[in-house]
Amino acid sequence: MGRKKVELKRIENKISRQVTFSKRRSGLIKKAHELSVLCDVQVALLIFSNRGKLYEFSSIASIARILERYESHFEVMAASSKGANESEAYFGEYANLKSPAELLPIVQRNLEGSCPGEQTLSDFEQQATQLDAALTCVRARKMQLMLESVKSLQDKIAAMKNGGETSNGKVNHPLCHPPEQTTLCMFI
Repeated sequence: MGRKKVELKRIENKISRQVTFSKRRSGLIKKAHELSVLCDVQVALLIFSNRGKLYEFSSIASIARILERYESHFEVMAASSKGANESEAYFGEYANLKSPAELLPIVQRNLEGSCPGEQTLSDFEQQATQLDAALTCVRARKMQLMLESVKSLQDKIAAMKNGGETSNGKVNHPLCHPPEQTTLCMFI
């Protein structure tokens, strides 16, 4: 036999409402504590009753530290989302770059028509965000090319080992062995 489903609406009886608030508040705080312990996360919980009384729970010593962290995260997210919409337009250009030298004309084109003295701090921050995005794309492309090159060389070495084996199992190819040490004599 299970519980009956409670209809979600305001409880009209003041005493019943206060009892329900007290029980559910305790349950909510218990769940927040369990979440912080089980998942090793920081949890902050603020509850204001209808009388204006504050109930709070923090998984660390100070709820203020969590709120400061939230505010700084919120400010960063707001700033990055503002720049993200504008930087998405440039992302297509940055994705196909093959070298950092190709980035310079794009940056110059974006700066044309605006004198650095006329730009605001937010303009420079936006350009810095766009440059960071471009640099990330260039680095990713560089890493991809380097990995492809390494894979190609590994395939060549494997092919040489398979095709260049002798009867004793050793590979006879100069690329598969380190060069021998030779003594170099200089005559004066």
